[in-house]
Amino acid sequence: MRVRLATLGCRLNISEMEQLARHFRAAGHQVVDEDEPCDVCVVNTCAVTHLAERKSRQLIRRMQQAHPQALLVVTGCYAELEATQAKAMGVPLVVGNQQKEHLFEIIAQQLGLPEVALPTQTTVCSRGLRTRAFLKVQDGCDNACTFCVVRLARGKGRSRPLDEVVQEVHQLVRAGYREVVLSGVHLGAYGHDWGDRHGLFHLIRRLLDETDLARLRISSLEPWDIVPDFFTLWEDRRLARHLHLPLQSGCDATLRRMARRTTTQAFAELVATARSAIPDLAVTTDVMVGFPGESEAEFAESLAFVEAMQFARLHIFRYSPRPGTHADTMPDQVPPTVAAERAQRMHTLGEALERAFRRRFLGRMMEVLWETARPAQGVWLWSGLTDNYLRVTTLSAEDLHNTITLTHLTAETDDELRGEVDLSHIVDTLAR
Repeated sequence: MRVRLATLGCRLNISEMEQLARHFRAAGHQVVDEDEPCDVCVVNTCAVTHLAERKSRQLIRRMQQAHPQALLVVTGCYAELEATQAKAMGVPLVVGNQQKEHLFEIIAQQLGLPEVALPTQTTVCSRGLRTRAFLKVQDGCDNACTFCVVRLARGKGRSRPLDEVVQEVHQLVRAGYREVVLSGVHLGAYGHDWGDRHGLFHLIRRLLDETDLARLRISSLEPWDIVPDFFTLWEDRRLARHLHLPLQSGCDATLRRMARRTTTQAFAELVATARSAIPDLAVTTDVMVGFPGESEAEFAESLAFVEAMQFARLHIFRYSPRPGTHADTMPDQVPPTVAAERAQRMHTLGEALERAFRRRFLGRMMEVLWETARPAQGVWLWSGLTDNYLRVTTLSAEDLHNTITLTHLTAETDDELRGEVDLSHIVDTLAR
């Protein structure tokens, strides 16, 4: 069969579609590109905001029009939360998140296909060819943030067995991957479901001690999940100097309404401790604007706190009412036009903060993992990342793909840095 896979939303969605692609290929089927005909079309949806839900419906309709003869399968958070609505759109097979890991078997049963043996390691999502892998180690969330629908769509927190994750990273290293990004809905709660409150610390420690991985990155951590001595892990230079710590608001009154388990003082102290322990650390965050009850004074307080924290990058969201959440019933909903104006002001600040962080490294020598290239000026324009999340480009006729090189950061271009590669210093990660 020819199978088309389409996805929206988070890295976990992408990872899960890569898993499904491997299942179909292992069974002898072909995964095709967007504009090719197909027999089966799977749409992995998102519902984190009302805009994500709208995009999910638009993608479903687009696939219905493009592939009218194909079996259309809809899964993901929109399918979990709005299954009746999806079926009303004429979708013959709707599969929620709780059954997503069995999606191949469900589709095969629907089509009357014979049973096949599937690969046992199926959670890796690669970005580029054997360069960086997103490794899903946890799913679900036990937090109760008043704005968030993900805990309803993803269920309770659950973690993959530690030995299984370590073994999979060994396989990734043997396959040639240089970087692994640990990901999960509530990554900091890794191991909590079996009683290990320091589960993520123990997982990272084992990955650094027991594998030859060149670079390990952590995707996102709630600030209250960071345990004492956590920052000692960065004594191993292979752990990327990048922490994504969702803030959501820089105003304590707003944080209380959000039921976020932190304060601005606690957050600032955590960031100060992290920066003291990890030189050149990039701290990135999520910020929400327009939460119910957010006055102009509260927004100004949040804006000032974000500026004072000097984040390396902001992910900015406008509050979106989600049915089933407590915030959806709160009074003093902020008008969309006001939220949009505040988002623009936060974006302006975010661009300035990102620019300031980049410029700190002009003239420095940094290690860059080169990922992709395109033709330019008769050679190749390579693009890669430093461990502290700086995007760097360089012109080179050499094949730099999947190498880590010492690179002199010489100039700033738009939203990235330009570098000159020191070819005498190529990090031989497999010979570590």
